[in-house]
Amino acid sequence: MNSFTIEVVATTVQSCIAAQSGGARRIELCSALATAGVTPSSALIQLAKQYVTIPIYVMIRPREGNFCYDRIELEVIKRDIENAKVMGADGIVLGVLNDDGTVNVKGTKKLVELSLPLPVTFHRAIDITPDIEDALEAIIDTGCTTVLTSGGKATGPEGIEIISQLVDQADGRIRIMPGGGIRPETFPQMLHPKIFDYHLSGRIPVTSHYQADLFDMNYAETDSAAIKTVVDRAKKYFFVE
Repeated sequence: MNSFTIEVVATTVQSCIAAQSGGARRIELCSALATAGVTPSSALIQLAKQYVTIPIYVMIRPREGNFCYDRIELEVIKRDIENAKVMGADGIVLGVLNDDGTVNVKGTKKLVELSLPLPVTFHRAIDITPDIEDALEAIIDTGCTTVLTSGGKATGPEGIEIISQLVDQADGRIRIMPGGGIRPETFPQMLHPKIFDYHLSGRIPVTSHYQADLFDMNYAETDSAAIKTVVDRAKKYFFVE
């Protein structure tokens, strides 16, 4: 048994089941992964909890785009946290920044307190902050238990040196969880003796049987109406002997 936890991001009940079957120990549940994820519906949370037994951390993000939220959006976030708790979430994933890109410590503290007794992961909003080391200290101050990061780079493998520095800086005060673009061929290089959580998707595209010509619905090329993505339990590339 590996000493680390693999967290798999999933957007459907089927992917949750596949992640559990493949050996994942935790799920990050969200919707609209092509936009970096938004809050999943109540039904999705409830059914995911019904079909899998591993912990499910629910992403709380009211919209796509930046992570600077106004008063009304913060109210939406609060209500979504309360709802996720009622639906049986095992943890919360969120990230709130100020207009200058720094961590909104005051706002995040309130959300962490609202999430109790559930643990809170601060997501990759840290990767777009102006100073990632300062951001880490701010996140620790909020009471979050984990921070998901690619080291301020486009992918975890690209940011592995910075991630390692963050692990040393954290010194056990918060768990550092690498994520972003971790593939079978790069996963071994991400292993670190002081990193106990890894975040990945393990997705594959699945084409619909219905392949009618579709008019322009503003779908990105990688997120067309005829394609969906699911977790591929057959890969199991997150196991290292």
